[in-house]
Amino acid sequence: MLALAVLGGAGVLYLFYHYGRDLPDYKQLADYEPPTVTRVHAGDGRLLAEYAIEKRAYVPIQAMPRRVVNAFLAAEDKNFYTHPGVDFISVARAIVTNVANLGRSRRPVGASTITQQVAKNFLLTNELSIERKIKEAILAFRIEHAFGKDRILDLYLNEIYLGFGSYGVAAAALNYFNKSLDELSLAEAAYLAALPKAPNNYHPLRRHEAAVARRNWVIGRMLEDERISFEDAEAAWAQPLVAHQTDPTEIVRAEYFVEEVRRELAELYGDAKLYEGGLSVRTTLDPRLQRIAERVLRQGLTNYDRRHGWRGPVTQVDLTAFDWQPALAGIEPPAGAAPWTLSVVLAMDKGKADIGLSDGRTGYIPMAELKWARPWLPEQKVGAKPKKPGDVLKVGDVVLVELVKADGEGKAYDDGAYGLRQIPGVNGGLVALDPHTGRVLAMNGGFSFEQSQFNRATQAKRQPGSAFKPFVYLAALDSGFTPATLVLDAPFVVDQGAGQGKWKPANYSRKFYGPTPMRVGIEKSRNLMTVRLAQTIGMEKVVAYARRFGVVDDMPPVLSMALGAGETTLLRLTTAYAMLVNGGKRIDPTFIDRVQDRHGLTVYQHDTRDCPSCRDEVWTGQDPPELPDARPQVADHGSVYQVVSMLQGVIQRGTGRRIRSVGKPLAGKTGTTNESLDTWFMGFSPDLAVGVYIAFDEPRTLGPKETGSSVAAPVFRDFMAAALRNQPAIPFRIPPGIRLVRLNVENGRVAQAGDRKVVLEAFKPGTVPSGDEAVIDGGYNPQTGEASSGTSGLY
Repeated sequence: MLALAVLGGAGVLYLFYHYGRDLPDYKQLADYEPPTVTRVHAGDGRLLAEYAIEKRAYVPIQAMPRRVVNAFLAAEDKNFYTHPGVDFISVARAIVTNVANLGRSRRPVGASTITQQVAKNFLLTNELSIERKIKEAILAFRIEHAFGKDRILDLYLNEIYLGFGSYGVAAAALNYFNKSLDELSLAEAAYLAALPKAPNNYHPLRRHEAAVARRNWVIGRMLEDERISFEDAEAAWAQPLVAHQTDPTEIVRAEYFVEEVRRELAELYGDAKLYEGGLSVRTTLDPRLQRIAERVLRQGLTNYDRRHGWRGPVTQVDLTAFDWQPALAGIEPPAGAAPWTLSVVLAMDKGKADIGLSDGRTGYIPMAELKWARPWLPEQKVGAKPKKPGDVLKVGDVVLVELVKADGEGKAYDDGAYGLRQIPGVNGGLVALDPHTGRVLAMNGGFSFEQSQFNRATQAKRQPGSAFKPFVYLAALDSGFTPATLVLDAPFVVDQGAGQGKWKPANYSRKFYGPTPMRVGIEKSRNLMTVRLAQTIGMEKVVAYARRFGVVDDMPPVLSMALGAGETTLLRLTTAYAMLVNGGKRIDPTFIDRVQDRHGLTVYQHDTRDCPSCRDEVWTGQDPPELPDARPQVADHGSVYQVVSMLQGVIQRGTGRRIRSVGKPLAGKTGTTNESLDTWFMGFSPDLAVGVYIAFDEPRTLGPKETGSSVAAPVFRDFMAAALRNQPAIPFRIPPGIRLVRLNVENGRVAQAGDRKVVLEAFKPGTVPSGDEAVIDGGYNPQTGEASSGTSGLY
């Protein structure tokens, strides 16, 4: 017997030596954190998105209700807190049971402890073999030696798969019962504890009886182990097993914004941290403004598209060969069609077109809803106005429609009326941000994220056209000019060198206006005045301002750049305009306010200013904290206010007049590039900067007479009207040292009695016009009083 004992001991030591040599490093479990969901929230805390490989909610063992822990211990490992990693009593019982079941076609009974399951789940495979069981036992001893029991239980309860896509008990509580862990009843906790062995075998719906029996067995084990009283057990046995569908999570729709946040998080932390790190991300998004941005951009794109005609049906079906309803149901709606519905034209008469929908309902399109559908022609032109439905549609046409209640004048339709719709060929973007902090409050990068994930607010680099002019004027104001400075509006020709021909910029109107105040030049968007200003101050200064305001980093110093020929993005240009209204302070646009790790530690914060007094928990009469202003000054605050004042004139008297209807202090600038390829409107209120860009993705003309004023400005107007509704009319803030003087806007002189076109003009100290100022013709520099250099080839 002694010899056998020695041999047995030697055999055990050999097994430990042989199988324990190349085992995984169990010490990695000390730093293991289970993959958990990263959640992205809007500025008001509502959910925007979740990123995860496994839908898991991590809850530390210290925060888990005792009844949940007791249920799993009773079901899986009642001796967990006393055994050394392997429960030898359970092993012996399993051996006896399995021997007794030989030849009975029963599945072998296991005796794995929770520690062994942790070893298997984290460090080994699910292979069914004696070798794996030996390795599992060795690792279990080592894990027990290295870690406390609570740490092992924490790993187990947060890692185990319990069906319904649930990793960990917290996720299972939500998915099965729509409850958090501390809301679970005893019976519900027992049911979850019944699942680890085979979740599919105890499905609460498909295998309800087996699920109830297994749950009741767990309750019995808890009673046997004296973890609950008999009364508690009886009450739990009597409770029906009812699964509750998880409440739908309210998610704020902002696909383009969320994708930009996802890219930034992946760049900051990598994909592994993003999808497994359990980050909590608070973004800058304002859901109310985002809803407005989505609505007005979509409507603006649709309005433009309708002005330029009907491009035809989605497809056609042969109604003589097919039953219309199954034929229509088999057609996939085009991407971006929602919320519009596919329909098929069944018949037509003089006043309407009868249609059928895929669900079998029928309706009609009144002629009033077809009047816009003039045939599309090349170059965005249109054909003749339709006089009857047959001029637009044919029987069998499959078209998009939307339920309508009344016509454009408010006259109600009969029930079943639909309007004809088509997905716009044009696209665009809108950005709204806080000009004082750079926080992006709303962003829409296109008509439909489903149709195209290309973000026209951040990824489309296009020429801003006249929307760049304010920065030329700002450079001129910083160079000694004033809003009253007279600039010659006359023909301008530059010899570009041998073989390059001559560059002859022109005003949109193709007219010349002679000496004109700078204010009028920007209000009316005069190209010739802008080029002369740039020629006078030097393109190097214009390039410096473009770089300083972040519009274009590497702008070539050629005069055409003064008219907005350098490519930029909507987000960059909107940020630059924000720096005008905030007094010339440098800001950087941001989509993320703060990022916290799974433990609640802040790992990123956009606002890094130190404010010790902001941490006071109780108010005891102390003064409110004053945050330091660390924003660099990028331009003279007096000059930027003068630009703001002139941009107010754009809306009051200039190319942005259609925005006056908002009735609030607003300023901005239109932008249109050659051949109407790109249209912009950039502007702001005192506390909100907004940019709108609309064009075709593959550059082509938007059509005759389409400009930033007709295409982009209405979107800006509608956004501001909704965003500022019910808010007070806040005037633009005037910096110290600025003097407001009544000025005759026609001649740039101080207004006299009887003058009709008068404005309050902003002047810096000592710059009010005296009446004998020179006219800037491209060769005079007010800082030196001499002709500027570099005018060779200028006519």
